[in-house]
Amino acid sequence: MHDGRKRSSISKSSDLNFIGRAVNPSVSRHGNTRRGSEATPMKHESHKAAGAQEYGRSTRARGFWLQYAIAALVYLLFAGASALGQQRPNEYQVKAAYLYNFGRFVEWPAKGATPQNSSFTICILGEDPFGQALDATLAGETIGSQRVTARRISSPQMSGDCQILFISSSEASRLNKIIEALDKNAVLTVSDIPQFSQRQGMIQFVQEENRIRFEVNLTATQRAGLTLSSELLKVATAVRKNPQPGD
Repeated sequence: MHDGRKRSSISKSSDLNFIGRAVNPSVSRHGNTRRGSEATPMKHESHKAAGAQEYGRSTRARGFWLQYAIAALVYLLFAGASALGQQRPNEYQVKAAYLYNFGRFVEWPAKGATPQNSSFTICILGEDPFGQALDATLAGETIGSQRVTARRISSPQMSGDCQILFISSSEASRLNKIIEALDKNAVLTVSDIPQFSQRQGMIQFVQEENRIRFEVNLTATQRAGLTLSSELLKVATAVRKNPQPGD
């Protein structure tokens, strides 16, 4: 990824549909600890041309602002991958971009929001599969007036200051206890654990035709007092409305 100072002129705000459909047509399954690639890095002009072509096609179907942001994010992700000698963003670079953008499409209740000008925190619970990808994605970014930061935690009880909590696959065996501990807390839970959204997790990453997409458990988000944008729900592969225990 580019250094935050070099990319400050282009926002990574995004229409999430485009990330899932165009940014990762065939994402690498390797984590970002991968060293090198035999692929020839693409030139930045090629990124611009590809992004402009997609931008031109999609603006006719959807709003101008969102589609400009889409093209900008694609350019940044692919340019960053090329700088690292990679042909395309890997799995967790794409997921990091999703996590950042979820924060732009979700509204937290006033009691769960952080004070003005404080940090918007994205936390990782368990073993960290992102490496430097999440920190690189969030470097220099803001949501509203809040600086976006990443934090690693070891228990759900440490998530009090987290707006988004990514639950690592290392926590699969104790997922039920984690979800129970977070019950009704104003934190957006995200994971790639299989059946996460069916086990009262809020957003689950899924693979669809070798692309990273996501599905939503709307009941779980509503129970926590979170409001998801219609734009977010529109591009989810599934929106579940599961009955909650005790309801």
